[in-house]
Amino acid sequence: MNKTHIIAEIAWGHDGRINQAIALLKAAKEAKADSISIHITELEDYMVKHYGSGDGKVSAGRETLDVYKYLEKINLQQKDWILFKKEADRLNMKLCVMPNDISSLIFAEEQIKPDYYVVSAACFVEENFLRKIASFKRKTLFRIGGAYLGEIEKAVNIFREAGNNEIIILHGFQNYPTKLEETNICQLKVLKDLFGLEVGLADHIDGSDPISKVVPALALAYGATYIEKHLTLDREAKSEDFESALDPLQFNEFVHNVRAAEIAIGSQKFGALSDATVRYRNVSRKRIVAKEEISAGTPITTENISYKRSDIGLQPDQTKILLRRSAKENIKKDDSITLEKLL
Repeated sequence: MNKTHIIAEIAWGHDGRINQAIALLKAAKEAKADSISIHITELEDYMVKHYGSGDGKVSAGRETLDVYKYLEKINLQQKDWILFKKEADRLNMKLCVMPNDISSLIFAEEQIKPDYYVVSAACFVEENFLRKIASFKRKTLFRIGGAYLGEIEKAVNIFREAGNNEIIILHGFQNYPTKLEETNICQLKVLKDLFGLEVGLADHIDGSDPISKVVPALALAYGATYIEKHLTLDREAKSEDFESALDPLQFNEFVHNVRAAEIAIGSQKFGALSDATVRYRNVSRKRIVAKEEISAGTPITTENISYKRSDIGLQPDQTKILLRRSAKENIKKDDSITLEKLL
């Protein structure tokens, strides 16, 4: 199978510090992620100042904060993202950008020129925003968490009308964190069949659960070619979006698991047996042996032969060529019966 594209998502996990964002970039590179995903936001164009606090809006422990002021405090500026882009280029790391508003989108296209755009499901109903992104003809990941199928279809059609069919449907949503039973990996195949597009998984299972390093690999069997997972420098520091994030060591294990799953899934094509399979076949097959001692001149019948695992000898499906022939020599019990021993 083709190599799965692994995305390290940092979202707001930089906590408003460019040095922390670059450290996350380097950690993603070290863990052999294929790209890193960032959010670029002009907060005044993205959110009203009286946006309410509450569960599911920010990470645990921050639910009572004034969300606008909190995000304003940890929001990186355009000059920071320009510096981040230069470092990504230096490290030869592909960049995914999710612009949260039109002004951030224009900045990203003019100054960042990302390898991929990312569109959240919240933007699927903003037709002008979608048409603008589609017009840039860059490969775009559609995060579909919280969207109806009709909304996804409409967004896909807007891109196709603009001549842009470079879309990846990214299944999964962030629920700080997402429960295992809400992951529904099998829906990937349905999405792939419905839209005829590449699909991927944006996994948001609790990063403290060991299963979070395993479940994403299961998506490969359902057609996923992109896997996204949050990355944090230290889970104990509880940076923003830490709930579903892996630390660098865990992320490295997660990447290893995905690469191992690729090898295990292998190819759908049946062809010649591999050398290892031939060796297994040879050692595991039963052979035709003497069920009892057979004296020279005695005819070979189904009554005096047996099928047992043995290193040499004819195989059970060759029995017919032995019948009605006689032993040329005495054959001991459990000795293989070969043509050389027969008249």
